[in-house]
Amino acid sequence: MLQKYNQKNDNLLVYVNGALIHRDEPHVSAFDSSVQGGDAVWEGLRLYEEGIFCFREHYNRLAESAKACAFTDVPKFEEVKSAVKKTVDANGMTNDTHIRLTLSRGVKITSGMDPRLNQSGSVLIVLAEWKPLVYDNDSGIKVITSAIRRNNPAFLDSKIHHANLLNNILAKIQANYAQVDAAIMLDKDGFVAELNDTNLFMVSNGILYTPYADACLHGITRGLVLKIAKDLNIPTVERNISLTEFYNADQVFATGTMGELTPVVEIDGRSIKNNSKEDIRQRITSEFKTRIPSLCERI
Repeated sequence: MLQKYNQKNDNLLVYVNGALIHRDEPHVSAFDSSVQGGDAVWEGLRLYEEGIFCFREHYNRLAESAKACAFTDVPKFEEVKSAVKKTVDANGMTNDTHIRLTLSRGVKITSGMDPRLNQSGSVLIVLAEWKPLVYDNDSGIKVITSAIRRNNPAFLDSKIHHANLLNNILAKIQANYAQVDAAIMLDKDGFVAELNDTNLFMVSNGILYTPYADACLHGITRGLVLKIAKDLNIPTVERNISLTEFYNADQVFATGTMGELTPVVEIDGRSIKNNSKEDIRQRITSEFKTRIPSLCERI
């Protein structure tokens, strides 16, 4: 699903280490670690009228990812919050905004992989765009299964929210060629991990299932859905789940900050049909929306 470009984004101002720079002006060095090797961590934030959704949780994941990557300096929450506020204020944004928060290891003194070449500190980038939810949550999305496997901790821990997203991009390319919206990525054992950009849930016989967070990202919306299900007394199970189980589920949906809860209506050409009398996704979605204001932090 290719989103329509919003012309209001033509003159965006981007925050780069304290400076606000027009989107068309050069603002990232060719020696930056994000350019040299994808050596950066990131978060996708969403601005609602009430503020930034789960801002502190996103910041904590950013900081933990940076620590795992041995970044020598990580900006404090209040510094990041101030940078985000400057960016959205400069662009006149109050709602319906996607914010890409990137923390690079910084600019190198010369090309190379060695982090000791980074001697001037990390670089914080805040890119805010007017953008609706990434998927249509009424009509849902169609997906295929990718041949590209999701990383697991034996190779690159998915708990590090890093900017080296090539395997996810390759999976998305397969989805594009298949003319569907996204791709399911399996783990090394062939169980479902997640979509190329969001976590997955399925409902079968009144029970909510989701894959273990081993090869998938421990999504913030994923965690919130699990909490809501518990509060609503919906039985919930985390375990290895096969594609066959997803094909035959009553409901399948994806979760993420930029899509909220999105129904998956087709997997590999198989229609997902709800043969039960329950709409568990809608129950969770309704509760999710009521909680959004209380989960937002004003900036």
